Amino acid sequence: MRMLLRHIPFLKAVFMYAVTAFGGPLGHIGMMSKTFVHKRKDVTEEELVEYNAFCQMLPGPSSTQTVALIAMKRGGIPLAILTILLWTLPAVFVMGAFSFLIYYFDIKDIQTNLFTYVLPMSVGFVLYAALRMMKTSVRHVATWAIMTGSLLVTVLVPTPWVFPALLLISGIISNFSNKRIPETHKQPKPIHWVNLWIFVAIFLLAGILSEIARYNQWEHRRIFHVFENFYRFGSFVFGGGQALLPMMLFQFVNRPMAMGNPPLITSTQLLTGYGMVQAVPGPVFSICSYVGGMVMSTYGPVWQVIGCLTASLAVFLPSTFLLFFLFPVYQNLKQYVVIYRALEGINAAIVGIIWASGIVLFQSMPFEWMHVVVVVITFSLLYFTKIPAPFIVLGWLLLGWTMN
Repeated sequence: MRMLLRHIPFLKAVFMYAVTAFGGPLGHIGMMSKTFVHKRKDVTEEELVEYNAFCQMLPGPSSTQTVALIAMKRGGIPLAILTILLWTLPAVFVMGAFSFLIYYFDIKDIQTNLFTYVLPMSVGFVLYAALRMMKTSVRHVATWAIMTGSLLVTVLVPTPWVFPALLLISGIISNFSNKRIPETHKQPKPIHWVNLWIFVAIFLLAGILSEIARYNQWEHRRIFHVFENFYRFGSFVFGGGQALLPMMLFQFVNRPMAMGNPPLITSTQLLTGYGMVQAVPGPVFSICSYVGGMVMSTYGPVWQVIGCLTASLAVFLPSTFLLFFLFPVYQNLKQYVVIYRALEGINAAIVGIIWASGIVLFQSMPFEWMHVVVVVITFSLLYFTKIPAPFIVLGWLLLGWTMN
């Protein structure tokens, strides 16, 4: 309890971040920089870049993992778990409620001006983060080259697998470009192997129970399939929530139809949810709450709620276990010269990827001069003023709401 009271200001900041962090993982990094680096000073710019780079190499929701690492630095694993819950629950609730709206009211199209300026605002956040991080991570010719190359490759090769490839290549280049050695050898971090064993045990148990439920035709066998599918998604999906869409399309739409059964969710319903999650603050992985609810909707409202909760828990669990296991391993590996030198190149590559993310986001919008104005104003407010990020988000939402 004393630990919780001590961290209430941090948890309040996380909640405000959760309900105002639009733009997916591409836009989240800018708000993290504004909130947790420059306003609260929970981490340094270098640490945020390093955390983000590490999370890009893991499966699962990178924004959730990054904010969990910020919490781990402050209060260890207990605070990290509280932070993950506080960060994910608002979006999970909204997307779960949306599954009821779609199923019971059959709303074909939801049009609102509220989110008119969300996307260009997110571009402003991305550009702000890229410029601030560039000042600390890009310091000489080699890192400039890595940043520029990463930017170009990310824009020209739009695939999730480009991220781990760029980080690996950048780390190798960095080893040839400098001869730095670790200045101090810190006490090795304890490795919590139990997190790995739990991850593997749940993975195997989920698969076994899903097959037993299918073979024995259990009445509510579908809930076991939901947990197994989403746990598997959280274990293997790289590239953020965008990479979830084709996997869910295959698993819940195409695969049942190929076996002669009706789809568990129609492609229209799936795409409607995917469009909605783009306008909801928080992790894009919260779309799993919507899909889980839709898949279980035919069993009634109670099972629909269970579906929302089961899918959400299943998709966030594996990445959490892997994060808690692998981060101490990574910290210990940093003591080795090869890894230490590689970090400089990896950090420069992350900056290039963030610049590219801003460009990709901007290209995804219809070109309008008002969008350019929103980007410039958002960037200027972040860079030149001390206005808290949530107020900037609220301002653009209100302006969009007042538009006819």
